[in-house]
Amino acid sequence: MNANMIMHQTEFTDKIAVVTGAAQGIGKAIAQSLHDAGAIVAQLDIQFSEDLHNKHASLKYKVDIADSAAVQELIDRVEIELGPIDYLVNAAGILFTGSLLDSPEEDWHKTFAVNTTGAFNIYRAIAKKMRARKQGAMVAIGSNASAVPRIGMGSYASSKAATTQMLKCIGLEVAESNIRCNIVAPGSTDTPMQHQLLTNENTTEKVIQGSLDTYRLGIPLKRIATPQQISDVAMFLLSDKASHITLETIVVDGGATLGC
Repeated sequence: MNANMIMHQTEFTDKIAVVTGAAQGIGKAIAQSLHDAGAIVAQLDIQFSEDLHNKHASLKYKVDIADSAAVQELIDRVEIELGPIDYLVNAAGILFTGSLLDSPEEDWHKTFAVNTTGAFNIYRAIAKKMRARKQGAMVAIGSNASAVPRIGMGSYASSKAATTQMLKCIGLEVAESNIRCNIVAPGSTDTPMQHQLLTNENTTEKVIQGSLDTYRLGIPLKRIATPQQISDVAMFLLSDKASHITLETIVVDGGATLGC
């Protein structure tokens, strides 16, 4: 058991957590961290082929978060099967690369369907239930691209910017009900999405160095993040140690956006 698990073991034990995008990358790391800390974790992802039910373990549910009716049905089901939801981390997301001017319009709509509308569906469904109980904590996995323009990532950056503001607005609505809403905004992280961006010309080393041609700064810490490093920040924001923090964005990008 590592130090992070020991620190959170008591407050997370037997609490109900929902994590979307849990099949891989950052979502998978967060689901594992919550499970290790004693939480009962409902893992949601469109990639899961079936529901796996083991009481007091990480449970897996297949769902398309862009489908509002399916989301509401599943959240109702989770609360019946597991109990009242205490925590939500939305890590689900997709990325299409290419110029905003030249990419298919469909890429824009698909990106917003998952990254923004999907996030709205899951936050609203769970926030309503938390509001009735006057407790809960929600975290969004955003992106440092939400505040800094990116060449070739326009639809992704725009969707993350919209989602960040949307969660802060929801957070303002539910703050008086003792529900906290915060955002973790990673930069380059060792995930399948990051690997999607790598090519012979765009290697990890070049990401770290930066590119004048694409107006992209390098990473001062000279490394990309691990999913666990992002998970650690999400766990902090969910925890009682962050009990007076809400409507905030914590950027975890090794200094790539120079604190902006």
